[in-house]
Amino acid sequence: MAPQGHHIEIEQGDERVRVVHEGQVLADSSRPLLLHETGLPVRYYLPPEDVRTELLTPSETHTYCPFKGTASYWSLDGGPRDLVWAYPEPKDGVARIKDHYCFYEVELG
Repeated sequence: MAPQGHHIEIEQGDERVRVVHEGQVLADSSRPLLLHETGLPVRYYLPPEDVRTELLTPSETHTYCPFKGTASYWSLDGGPRDLVWAYPEPKDGVARIKDHYCFYEVELG
């Protein structure tokens, strides 16, 4: 349970979200999940089918969020480390984001 004053809400988005690195499209989705969390910017979680996972390499990095669970990270070969993360086994309250990918920077529209 989140502490008083901390809130997470997930909604189905319909805007186009793209992730491009040095001209290469890494993800392109019109069905992002928007995660609103107290004190953080909106994060766009993209379905795995809309992410070019073949361009990503699993990282040894893992972080723990008391509200979402343990995140796994991926890096871009020859590019940024830990560019994207996902929650393979999220906490029950955010189960909708399971296996969806979230990038630090996205383009909308």
